[in-house]
Amino acid sequence: MTGAARRTYPSFEPASPSGDDALAVIGLSLAYRVRGRDREVLHDVTFRVRRGEAYGLVGESGCGKSTVALAALAYLPRNGKIKAGRISIAGREVSSLAADDLRAMRARTVSMVYQDPSRALNPSLTIGRQVSEAFELAGASRPDAYAQALDMLRRVRIAAPERVMTCYPHQLSGGMQQRVVIAMALASKPALLILDEPTTGLDATVEAEVLDLVAKLREESGTAVLFISHNLAVIGRMCSRVGVLYAGRLVEEGSTEDVFGAPRHPYTVGLLRCLPKAGRSKDTERLDTIAGALPPLGAAVAGCVFAARCRLADDRCRRETPPPHRFGAEHGPQMARCHYHEQAGSLPRAGSDPVLAPSLSADGGSHRALALRAAHLSKTFDASGVALRAVDDVSLELAAGETLGLVGESGSGKTTLAKLLVGLVAPDRGGTLELDGKPLPARVARRDDEQVKSLQIVFQNPDSALNRAHSVKRLIGRALSKLGALRGAAHGARLATLAQAVRLPPRYLDARTRQLSGGLKQRVAIARAFAGDPRVVVCDEPTSALDVSVQAAILNLLADLQRERGVSYVFISHDLHVVRYVSDRIAVLYIGKLLEIGPAHAVFAGPHHPYTEALLSAMPALASPDSARPHEKQRIRLAGEPPSPAAPPTGCVFHTRCPRKLGAVCEERDPPFADAGAGHRIRCHIPIDELRAMQRETQTA
Repeated sequence: MTGAARRTYPSFEPASPSGDDALAVIGLSLAYRVRGRDREVLHDVTFRVRRGEAYGLVGESGCGKSTVALAALAYLPRNGKIKAGRISIAGREVSSLAADDLRAMRARTVSMVYQDPSRALNPSLTIGRQVSEAFELAGASRPDAYAQALDMLRRVRIAAPERVMTCYPHQLSGGMQQRVVIAMALASKPALLILDEPTTGLDATVEAEVLDLVAKLREESGTAVLFISHNLAVIGRMCSRVGVLYAGRLVEEGSTEDVFGAPRHPYTVGLLRCLPKAGRSKDTERLDTIAGALPPLGAAVAGCVFAARCRLADDRCRRETPPPHRFGAEHGPQMARCHYHEQAGSLPRAGSDPVLAPSLSADGGSHRALALRAAHLSKTFDASGVALRAVDDVSLELAAGETLGLVGESGSGKTTLAKLLVGLVAPDRGGTLELDGKPLPARVARRDDEQVKSLQIVFQNPDSALNRAHSVKRLIGRALSKLGALRGAAHGARLATLAQAVRLPPRYLDARTRQLSGGLKQRVAIARAFAGDPRVVVCDEPTSALDVSVQAAILNLLADLQRERGVSYVFISHDLHVVRYVSDRIAVLYIGKLLEIGPAHAVFAGPHHPYTEALLSAMPALASPDSARPHEKQRIRLAGEPPSPAAPPTGCVFHTRCPRKLGAVCEERDPPFADAGAGHRIRCHIPIDELRAMQRETQTA
């Protein structure tokens, strides 16, 4: 960095919004009234989103990101109170708006996509009615609104939109629900679009398409975007500036290139180091983590709010609150609230030491006994009189101590396959399951206690898996009683150990799940699944709701349990970076069909099935502060819509969208699996050598 770049600027915050601001948050302090006293959750937060700009807001669950968004829309709960500061949207003070003006602003000027789509959709109305209503509020007639709603569902990549329009929210996957909510938010072409974790439930290709759609909207209509996410790679791709929140304080802000490329606050450095690195796996390196937890809600903290977790902190940090240091960086002004911001890059590492003992799965499972075997599993549902084949003749084997990653777009059958494995759904005739070489009943109700304990699942949506009326202690404790048969002191000790293992602070044990953030709920669900020391755990998007620091701790925990106890995982995720880090082998599903399976390094290095190639090309990439910037892959955009499982294509199921389609053979014949070596199999008519040559040519273009 040059001498000019190191120049420090005075701490100065403009006192009023400017005409160029789509959103201006000035000196915002906000508190919730809890048990008779105000607990401050935001403290003197100031940032601006200019017209047409995309601004990212990152930080762990509980840092106040969603509270900022709710305050901007005046959607705070009754116990929420703005103590100081101002918020304006498109030049209008939100606090000064009458009820009718506020309602009109929410309908036409600003839209929001919420973190949990199931709560944003009315369970008693069809998808068609809800999406059409968004266009009607924007001024369209009912017939025009219906036509525009259908078109918007196509634009957000929903297969068979005509059928989806007749569905109710509970009939859609989490990823499809999220796309519906995004379609509704885009209906009014708002001046400000607030996206609160909008891609959490989306696979890589749909995520890329949705982000392209948001970027196109910005370009066409000048819409500004406030993008709240724990996916730092998505923020890096979408946003020109970023702010980092910690415990209700903005601790760093600047251009995305500067903040992510040369962070100047230890918290930002820690977040970036929690990300899995390209080419690394659980058998070569543990992920770095941020020790400790956020301070309790509304806690009075002397000095720097991050000092208790910072590996650079000294007595000065614990006494003096750091001011916002401002300085010029390579791409514009940057701010960091740290006494030692110039030393942030030298932050000592905590969890990235090389793995001392390889996991039991280090040999890829080839020399280990089988823990789970599934043969010729199929599942056909009746959808309004139409046969919908969600899983089509899938056979898998899982070795003891092995992790099998399962990837594919929403609607590819991943969750249905997971439910087949754990017995929540019975397969069609002809499918068989074995656990440790012994027949496993298809229905969980017919399995004995040992089989139930041995095969557990962590669901994608913790809200649907946890009873909101019960305390966390009761939820985990009940699982310990049922699966672990623990009582008395042993029960309490095991509960405390589980809570500590998933980084669930003791103060939350007496809370109800409705009082927890999405990340905390998922930690409870993971602890409950491990209550009985299972042999196999099916993890259905177990880290999708977690911020990167907790995700790193959970992935380390999964690796440690596997190394110590030989537990096996079927790991389902849309985050291909996480799948690559945690998996020994990877299976790729497309509308119920298995298209590719093999060792993780081979699947990622290639040759790939053309569908896998498209998935990998859509992965957002982000360089960590101590690594080289990743090579940008050429994006492969798939043609057409994903076909409906109710009417799959003849021949190869992928031929309607395949960029490497050969011709009639793809349309007429289902390709057999071809052997690419070392247990790597690809279901494609193109010979393996030709696939390898084609993909090398694409990568070097």
